[in-house]
Amino acid sequence: MNPPSDPCRIMAGCALFKGLSADDCEHIMSHGRIYEIQPGDFFFHQGEDSTMLYIILSGRVKLSQVTSEGQQVIVDYFGSGEGLGIVMALNGMAYPLAAEAIEPCTAAGWTRETMLELMKNNAQLAINGMNMVGHRFTQMQHRFQELATQRVEQRLARALLRLVRQFGRRTEEGVLIDISLSREDLAQMTGTNLYNVSRILSKWESDGLIATGRKRVTLRNAHALVALGEDIPTPGSQPSKTD
Repeated sequence: MNPPSDPCRIMAGCALFKGLSADDCEHIMSHGRIYEIQPGDFFFHQGEDSTMLYIILSGRVKLSQVTSEGQQVIVDYFGSGEGLGIVMALNGMAYPLAAEAIEPCTAAGWTRETMLELMKNNAQLAINGMNMVGHRFTQMQHRFQELATQRVEQRLARALLRLVRQFGRRTEEGVLIDISLSREDLAQMTGTNLYNVSRILSKWESDGLIATGRKRVTLRNAHALVALGEDIPTPGSQPSKTD
């Protein structure tokens, strides 16, 4: 696996490096190193001390968490230009999630001490780090509220729409979510069970909203999924009592 020829260009898309000059990015990159992670290997495990932070340069990563009840929950998928472990490392907290490569990945990485030292000498970098902490906290609040208050159809529609924004690729059939995505994965993302996900996806497929096959989902009617995600009633629709 060859690392990207211009990692600074990819890093510039990460919120941590917003507003920094090319020279700043080059300087920061010179204090890190390139890591190559194979599918099935982990950047870090849940509960480990947050000693490292990363920017994904290529490949995709699954973020998951085991709850206190022993249930595995998929929290998110990250791709090129997104950061891993940044908020936890900056706060010196244990990683609350595991980060597993689902494709061959290349990432730029820094130790926590190195990044904190770089922030002492670059005010914009430090401000970006603080903003990321606040944004991540708000984001997680929204996700917990979503799991606690929304019907499973809403949660599933929103999960698919999030994945389309991250990994969508237009095809003749619609917009393909271009990552390997099983029904069990979607159940873990939405806090429900495999039966509910299979039932809802089958109905959506028969209604022409999506197409599925070989761990792939294609959105054929994104507008209808947006309406489901926002819980906008449609003529003749009946609210579901599924949890």
